[in-house]
Amino acid sequence: MVRHYRSLREHIEALRELGELSEVDRPVDWNLEIGAITRRICETGGPAVLFNHIKGIDGFRVLGAPAAASARTDQPLARVATSIGLPPGAGGLEIVDALARAHDRTPIPPVRAATAPCKENILTGAAVDLMRLPAPMIHEGDGGRFLNTWGTTVTRTPEGDWVNWAISRCMLRDARSMVGPVGASKHLGMMLQAWRAVGQPMPFALSMGHDPVIPFVAGMPIRDGVNEADFVGGYLGEPLEVVRCETVDLDVPASSEIVIEGHVSLDEDASEGPMAEFPGYLFREHYRCPVFNVSAITWRDNAILPVVSCGMPPEENHTCWGMAIAATVLAELRHSNWPVTLCYLPFDAACHLVVVTVPADYLKRSAHKTNATFCKAMGEFVFSTRGGAIVPRLMVVRDDVDPTSARDVLWALMTRCHPGAGEINFAHLAANPRGAFLRPDEKAAMFTTKSVLDCLPPEDWTAETAPVRASFDLVYPAELKARILRDWKTGYGLP
Repeated sequence: MVRHYRSLREHIEALRELGELSEVDRPVDWNLEIGAITRRICETGGPAVLFNHIKGIDGFRVLGAPAAASARTDQPLARVATSIGLPPGAGGLEIVDALARAHDRTPIPPVRAATAPCKENILTGAAVDLMRLPAPMIHEGDGGRFLNTWGTTVTRTPEGDWVNWAISRCMLRDARSMVGPVGASKHLGMMLQAWRAVGQPMPFALSMGHDPVIPFVAGMPIRDGVNEADFVGGYLGEPLEVVRCETVDLDVPASSEIVIEGHVSLDEDASEGPMAEFPGYLFREHYRCPVFNVSAITWRDNAILPVVSCGMPPEENHTCWGMAIAATVLAELRHSNWPVTLCYLPFDAACHLVVVTVPADYLKRSAHKTNATFCKAMGEFVFSTRGGAIVPRLMVVRDDVDPTSARDVLWALMTRCHPGAGEINFAHLAANPRGAFLRPDEKAAMFTTKSVLDCLPPEDWTAETAPVRASFDLVYPAELKARILRDWKTGYGLP
């Protein structure tokens, strides 16, 4: 049974006890200072940081790096693990496996509460003023102040038969409107298309700061038609609490710190971006994106806005989105009876590489007789899934390699993938337009070439002829290893 932290504040207290939280009482500026400190936290592996005083902004706080990785070797993913209810020492593969197994749980719909703390302050209509919120200018060169980087956008179909929760960035436009990307292939884009078909602006609600497990499902590329709130309930084994919005026919997490309500325009768009993104680059493009007109803001007293400073890995795009992608790919492979053991997106590859490991008898357990046909078929399958469609490269390797280790992955890639025959290309597949390697025509069409990296052992290797990994664990006698480890500090005086 996983532990359910029922609010951001409850999770913050848990992080404090674990030594995974720092507090800054000195006033900080929303203009670049919050973003710069949060970015350095991500790059140095420091604890999450709670900014208690924002210059020129009263009654709000900011939490930076809410689910970034830590430099601590005993709990490098403590913020991630505890977010989804696992022990703080849980590793990447354990986290991915837990999220993958959630796909097999029975969904549990949420329950509606009569009210919630996010109703302590309410502004509607002409009283709405988004400039009261501590939306930061995160990077120098960003196109504006990005209010949402870790919140959940709630939408539904016109019939109400599908409610979608998604993470999608939103940039302030003025006091009563925002602008943000709504990709046609994303669930948010599918929702908007459904509202366009009936000729009505799409109601939305943006919940920021809530149960810490929610972003890990809101950012997960699960199948069409699945209600994320029900999925979370199934994972937790109990229903989430939600509360009704003030001006739109939607429910949001009852634990929300801040809620923005309104409608997405069908015919009005505006310039959005640029913004530093998950590949680790600040792209220079501006986009024309739909306008989110705001009809209400509600918030808790002394509310906390969580903020992600996107860029070089690892940050939450890699620890949250990357792990969620891996979990959905692993779940799909398991459901289709592929002989796989693990699946992971190594953080250093910035969500550009999914590594799938297989057992020694992978060919015997499949319908394929060669590595080439096995890898080609796996590529066709993985790139056709919602999670796999996001990633441009798939690496298939034996499970003697740790896919969470960048060192292991690079070593296996360079020593096991044949420079010619080891790469299988798939032309003209759907691509994320924010890939730095894309040509201009590929960005415009959102299609590119993807590849499978075959890092499997040659079929003619046998147990007798296969080379052995030359590591401490594998090329020394067990008795000698045990004695060396026993005497490491006291006998040899080694650190």
